[in-house]
Amino acid sequence: MTNMYKIQSNASNTRHIEVSEAHLETIRKYSLFSHLIDSSGIINEEVLDKLKYNIRGLLESDTTKDNALLDLCLDVIYNQNMKALGLKNLIKLYTEWQDIAVGQDEMDDKHNIKK
Repeated sequence: MTNMYKIQSNASNTRHIEVSEAHLETIRKYSLFSHLIDSSGIINEEVLDKLKYNIRGLLESDTTKDNALLDLCLDVIYNQNMKALGLKNLIKLYTEWQDIAVGQDEMDDKHNIKK
């Protein structure tokens, strides 16, 4: 079973979005957060719109029609509760998840564990 995470999507903490490990893998596969945020570091609705446009472009150009990318869109990115705060928390979750994954890979390499 895949791990599920919940991110807070509004300031009053009344709305949440569930994010699966498969969603995080899809974000990594397509490098969706690369060059998304400008030098100010501010995550606002414009950044969320930029992410949506980038994903829409991938979907329109992708001949394989990746179901994982569609699932990410339906479940997370285009979720009715997704706002700038939700994106900020999604990026934070992704960064933490990726740090753990990299740490695990380094441990596996250190102990010569094959996957």
